[in-house]
Amino acid sequence: MTLPADRVRAALRLLEATGAAGTGHPGGTLGAHLLRVRGRLEGWQARPALQLAGLCHAFYGTDGFAVAPLPAGERSRLVEAIGAEAEAIVYFYASCDRAASYPALDAAEPVFHDRFTGRRFVPAAQRRRDFAELTAANELDIASVDGAFRAAHGAGLLALFTRLRPLLSAAAWRDCVHVLAAPPAG
Repeated sequence: MTLPADRVRAALRLLEATGAAGTGHPGGTLGAHLLRVRGRLEGWQARPALQLAGLCHAFYGTDGFAVAPLPAGERSRLVEAIGAEAEAIVYFYASCDRAASYPALDAAEPVFHDRFTGRRFVPAAQRRRDFAELTAANELDIASVDGAFRAAHGAGLLALFTRLRPLLSAAAWRDCVHVLAAPPAG
């Protein structure tokens, strides 16, 4: 499955237009982080919609990164750039209330808490798999470029991804073990 080049260009143009590409982020800039996350998903052979979501996963901010290049009320702009399926993944990822949602993600019917609306619901299995894969790609990128982050959060992330292993692709799980279980370099 080939990633549509026009969608990638549109996403990058939107990132530049919002002024967020150069925003500081662990390991450099938000723009560099988003490109690395997409690249990691590509390496795992994720489908195009998930790769596009990885490229744009922070557009509405996240529970762990407050900078929001686009307000959630402007979802149509991102839909136009990357398509409805990819944008829905981005919104779901950005809307996650992590403290409320993470503990139950591996349950048979996990209750997801939308931090934007306060809505609580049980997401479909594919949405949970996308969320787990995107979460892994995001956190592994940060752990790969920020030793202090990895030292502080690596064990907790490995525990989270071990619980979520049934939702992760084999490639994502191997990367989790490689990045988080290996002794720190240096």
